[in-house]
Amino acid sequence: MPPIYHIPALLQPTIDGLDIKPEGNYVDATFGGGGHSREIIKHLNAKGHLYAFDQDQDAIVNALNDKRFTFIHANFRYIKNFMMYYGVEELDGIIADLGVSFHHFDTEQRGFSFRFDGPLDMRMNQNATIKASDIVNNYTEEQLTNIFRLYGEMNNARQIAKRIVSTRQNQPITTIEQLNNTIAPLCSKDKEKKDYARIYQALRIETNDELGALRQLLDASLQLLRQGGRIAVLTYHSLEDRLVKIFFRSGNFEGKIEKDFYGNPMTPFEVINKKVIVADEQEIDSNPRARSAKLRIAQKK
Repeated sequence: MPPIYHIPALLQPTIDGLDIKPEGNYVDATFGGGGHSREIIKHLNAKGHLYAFDQDQDAIVNALNDKRFTFIHANFRYIKNFMMYYGVEELDGIIADLGVSFHHFDTEQRGFSFRFDGPLDMRMNQNATIKASDIVNNYTEEQLTNIFRLYGEMNNARQIAKRIVSTRQNQPITTIEQLNNTIAPLCSKDKEKKDYARIYQALRIETNDELGALRQLLDASLQLLRQGGRIAVLTYHSLEDRLVKIFFRSGNFEGKIEKDFYGNPMTPFEVINKKVIVADEQEIDSNPRARSAKLRIAQKK
């Protein structure tokens, strides 16, 4: 039996939240194993269409054989360009599941997990030029400190960066085992796995410019969604969730809310779920990785 590519978290709440119109145009910004796409397609009639983005070559094998489906091998940050290319002026909905697929975490050669030895890669797009090893070996101590502090939220970010810089002077750090051995003395024994996960998360975010791509997707959603169109975003760490929360509430990343003459807030979105949606215990039991998933949904006014 082949390994499971990915199990989407909060699948039904996400599909329900999109409020799918049978004749609508939709985008699955993070196709992966195709879990969300297969559910969306079920709700579309012959006039409806789904465009799915994935920058990873491995995801192409999961593409749906359906006339209502178009697979786009690209980063979702280019959504505006591709919608223009396909002549789509308005979208009825956008779904983005920002979690890393099981496939990525469980494939040793991709370098996403501290659990296996392998090359320190972490590229979602295998044609990209910068690997995690390039960051580890070429960034300055200051740059590494900022990455581990901002993206990993590590209190000892400076010490981690200093140790990496010191270690690489003797030999480049190119494998997961080498990185693990380097950072091990600085990870607390009582929460070692959590510290490792945060350090790897920080490197992955920087390698793939994940927050920059998310900002571009959210900005594009303002222009592409029709009035009444919806966007559903699943996040897995506080940095992403904070960005989405602020943007849905204000329509910008600064959180500034303009008011009209009467003092009413002028915001482009209506937040559908005032309280973030999380997985229940039943889902977590069957899919433990759903524990950290947070779903936010907004509708274009």
